[in-house]
Amino acid sequence: MDKRLAVTLSGWELDNPVIPASGTYGFGYEFCEFYDINILGSIATKGTTLEPRFGNPTPRIAECEMGMINAVGLQNPGLEKVISEEFPKLQKVFNKKVVANISGFAIEEYVACAKAMDKQDIVGIIEVNISCPNVRHGGMSFGTDPQMAAKVTKAVKEVTSKPVYIKLSPNVTDIVAIAKACEEAGADGISMINTLLGARFDLKTGKPIIHNIMGGFSGPAIKPVALRMVYQVYEAVNIPIIGIGGIASAEDVIEMMYAGATAVQVGAANCADPYACQKIINNLPSLIDKLNIEKLEDIIGRAHR
Repeated sequence: MDKRLAVTLSGWELDNPVIPASGTYGFGYEFCEFYDINILGSIATKGTTLEPRFGNPTPRIAECEMGMINAVGLQNPGLEKVISEEFPKLQKVFNKKVVANISGFAIEEYVACAKAMDKQDIVGIIEVNISCPNVRHGGMSFGTDPQMAAKVTKAVKEVTSKPVYIKLSPNVTDIVAIAKACEEAGADGISMINTLLGARFDLKTGKPIIHNIMGGFSGPAIKPVALRMVYQVYEAVNIPIIGIGGIASAEDVIEMMYAGATAVQVGAANCADPYACQKIINNLPSLIDKLNIEKLEDIIGRAHR
């Protein structure tokens, strides 16, 4: 373990800033056959809802030139099974705390999920997804309206003593206003960005490739958008940011930290290469040597100085 890679999120020290993003890494234990997942900074577990969800009809994945579109629709076994089955499986092979991602279609659902996650020793941070663009039951509205975002934040904060990070949607006019509203409502940190909205069409039939027509666009193509938004939000808030969007290399991690991120999440890259996170972590020490960086914590927000 290279001490120079350590970062701190709301008092919780991570060995390094690399966290697989929710929905791209299952519940973590699935990746054990590839490498020792304990090298990760943490794991953002699959988005959990109060009730089990089968997700959207298929097809729900479309490849793109520089990324992918997904409309999985928060498929998960539901809160009860995540806690009773998925977490114990993960704890057998992973000895660190996780970022538990929760989602809901009403404030009461967020509250119920947060309350239950608060009691789990394995949970270090509760990440509240107010931004999933592919669930129709009002899922977008929480993340597109500062008042609604603040309402969810406040409600979740009231039922947990664990740090609460709000995951923001980029599909908005002013992401800074939403980040500030979350901070004022008590958020301990921000995770950003979730996927952009995208679509693909079949050249032979002219029909949409994805059953839902639109889905969440992620991958290398969205990195400049994510960097710009992280930069803007870092200027406006005084809470840590987990940077997400197009991270696929050690260089991407450094750039995202320059913009203002304390840690990063790796999403689409895991779908293209199950070893993506391992490679990034292994490449960070030589890259920081090359860039004359003493320790990663020194470079957070460097672009602003």
